[in-house]
Amino acid sequence: MNVDTSTTVTSMPEQSSDESLISATLAGDEGAFALLVARYKRRIFGLASRFARDGDEVEDICQEVFIKAYENLAAFRHDAPFEHWLTRIAVRASHDALRRRRREKGQSGFDDYVFEVRDFGAEARHEARLARELLKWALSRLREEERIVITLLELEGYSVREIASLTGWSESNVKVRAHRARQVLKRVLEESDERQR
Repeated sequence: MNVDTSTTVTSMPEQSSDESLISATLAGDEGAFALLVARYKRRIFGLASRFARDGDEVEDICQEVFIKAYENLAAFRHDAPFEHWLTRIAVRASHDALRRRRREKGQSGFDDYVFEVRDFGAEARHEARLARELLKWALSRLREEERIVITLLELEGYSVREIASLTGWSESNVKVRAHRARQVLKRVLEESDERQR
């Protein structure tokens, strides 16, 4: 299934509810699914970019997310919003991408962390670049699960309960992983600070 929305036509209006677009998709209207992709692609691209090395990997992860969503749409139970279900698929796809990268390179897989910084002039850009590099380096010391927890909790703003739902882990497991990740980050940053003195 190709998730390119530019060439697919549907008779459904863009403001149709997720439920009606899902029903139409299941009835064979691929254009309805293209509207769902258009509706949520920015959110999924934003989440994937937190884990991907570059634009190509972001595209790959997003393509995988929407293909999995399309293939498993009949399994969507409507007991939570469609966006939540789609985000859960995106988290798992991102986690899989991190594990693949680790297997391929024999390292942690966090080398190219993407972090947005606003432009406040040359000095601020330099400081922001240094902060990004330090964050990237510190995050590279985390295991995949710890990085996912920290990214979702601290950078994406999800609650512990939401992360548990997205990852399939218990809330206590999310809390433990977040605590461990914070400890590792603190230790790594302290060690970095000591080396620079």
